Amino acid sequence: MTEKKNENLENEVNEAPVQETEVAAENVAETNSEVAEEVSEVAGESTETVEEIVAEEETEEATEKIEEVTADEKTEVVAEKKQRAKYKETSAEPDEFDWSSLEVGLDAYSENERDKLSNLYNNTLNTVSEKEVLTGTVISLNKREVVVDIGYKSDGIVSVNEFRYNPDLKVGDKVDVYIESLEDKKGQMILSHKQARATRSWDRVNEALERDEIIKGYIKCRTKGGMIVDVFGIEAFLPGSQIDVKPIRDYDVFVGKTMEFKVVKINNEYRNVVVSHKALIEAELEQQKKDIIGKLEKGQVLEGTVKNITSYGVFMDLGGVDGLIHITDLSWGRISHPSEIVELDQKLNVVILDFDDDKKRIALGLKQLTPHPWDNLDEKLTIGDKVKGKVVVIADYGAFVEIATGVEGLIHVSEMSWSQHLRSAQDFLKVGDEVEAAILTLDRDERKMSLGIKQLKSDPWENIETSFGVGSKHNATVRNFTNFGVFVEIAEGVDGLIHISDLSWTKKIKHPSEFTAIGEEIQVVVLDIDKDNRRLSLGHKQLEENPWDVFETIFTADSIHEGTVVELMDKGAVIALPYGVEGFATPRHLVKEDGSSVKQDEKLDFKVIEFNKSAKRIIVSHSRIAEDEKRAEDNAKRKTQTRTKKAEKQVTDTISIEKTTLGDISELAALKTQMEENEKKEK
Repeated sequence: MTEKKNENLENEVNEAPVQETEVAAENVAETNSEVAEEVSEVAGESTETVEEIVAEEETEEATEKIEEVTADEKTEVVAEKKQRAKYKETSAEPDEFDWSSLEVGLDAYSENERDKLSNLYNNTLNTVSEKEVLTGTVISLNKREVVVDIGYKSDGIVSVNEFRYNPDLKVGDKVDVYIESLEDKKGQMILSHKQARATRSWDRVNEALERDEIIKGYIKCRTKGGMIVDVFGIEAFLPGSQIDVKPIRDYDVFVGKTMEFKVVKINNEYRNVVVSHKALIEAELEQQKKDIIGKLEKGQVLEGTVKNITSYGVFMDLGGVDGLIHITDLSWGRISHPSEIVELDQKLNVVILDFDDDKKRIALGLKQLTPHPWDNLDEKLTIGDKVKGKVVVIADYGAFVEIATGVEGLIHVSEMSWSQHLRSAQDFLKVGDEVEAAILTLDRDERKMSLGIKQLKSDPWENIETSFGVGSKHNATVRNFTNFGVFVEIAEGVDGLIHISDLSWTKKIKHPSEFTAIGEEIQVVVLDIDKDNRRLSLGHKQLEENPWDVFETIFTADSIHEGTVVELMDKGAVIALPYGVEGFATPRHLVKEDGSSVKQDEKLDFKVIEFNKSAKRIIVSHSRIAEDEKRAEDNAKRKTQTRTKKAEKQVTDTISIEKTTLGDISELAALKTQMEENEKKEK
């Protein structure tokens, strides 16, 4: 160990500056004198012997610029006296110190005395190494640095910024430091208090969690959901719910404060620490809670403070015990939000409605402290009376009307209109509307009431025959479609059906949506009345005369008309004919003269091959036109050929009987000319 220290001392001497020879000589003399005294006390040697040795060493050091011996002796003095001056750096390279020459003068020491001297020297210094955590003492501090004594040959320095968490730091305080470097380029030992805290913090934090200790921490800043707390140099998380037993509305007031906490959770894998201040006061509150819960009874009235307001109710602090007032128990009337009735930190008297077996959930009521409004309802109010109120709630099935505070009646959607075409209540009313209605049912025991609006108007079906007699014409509104017809509304509460066959005389309609649309106006005529089922049979085509009586004279068999192919199907095609009537052609009647088939929206001539008035059906053909023309040509050719053959036979017969003369030839030429003219006329 001594050799290692000597090597360190030699390195220090090499880096330290060398003073002028005269000053060094004086320092050596003084140092050697002190060493001589110390040696004299320990070894008991004579003063003369020590002085001779000192003189001899002084002479040698003066000659060799006093470098090596001064460093060795100075090290022993610094170790014993603590704060000796260091040598200044010299430009000359010192010679290696001859330890054997020094030991020549120590031969007089016994082995026991040597051990005592060695132990005395070794005990003056601590053995330290880099990256080690030690406890030191603050010996001085300024605005930039803190000087810490760790019992080594030199003191270390720490940046004052690492002690920001401890503004009360003073000289004499014990602090943990981490040895970053025994010597830097300037020979200074560098320490870190922050690293030392970090190294020991996890052990302290885990120990605090195991022992359930109360620790102090500095709240650094806010973060999402809580605060960041400096605990032993570790950034711990303080959830907002763990700051206090009461909800915190302003987190900023805690920033910069030093508070007491308990460690409640540690995640060593992610190096996370969760602390709680609320846990410190929960123990006291738990005792208060037990005292309060032990005295709870249903119907008991207590004073509480509004702790929190939510959309579904209000949480009350009953002095360490929380209870909930549901929104329906705040007021006899309807409210949209509890803030309409109460506000934060407001003190209220509440009644206990119920609590569970463990008494951890307490249901409270506020409206129960006042009489129910139904108890004050007018005794003279009865069924059939008219009342006025305000719509407070709208649903698809109806509307709730408040006729007095806490007294409501339901108007079902079926009681809003005489119409059989039921709609949503929103089509008739909206929240906030003032309405007048008739009382339909009234149950004071169940505190229920049903109302109606349509009862304020007369029933249109009472005089239906007078207002909407058979044969009368009206304007109606299309309300709904079915596959078999159209439902329309002639007036409020008066609905009717137009069968699909009664929509048009001429068009083939597959679905009513092809003819009209929902919401459109349509003219109708009343065909029949079903008063019991409150239905009317209506027609639209009956507004016009039956055109098939006229069509019978126009679309006669074999008559040809221009038509347009409006729809092609596998079974044939629908042909639009003049006057808005439609005909039908099978595929074999859609072949053109060139062998191709007709196309969509193509205009062609069609021949009527069948007309059925009762079935309102017209069968047409395009192919039949070409076929009939060809047939006529063939017939004409056959007739011409027959006539020619007859004429030739007559001529042949004449020639065979009589000898041909010039006059006969002229007659034959005239006959031929006549036959050709007749043939042309036939064509």
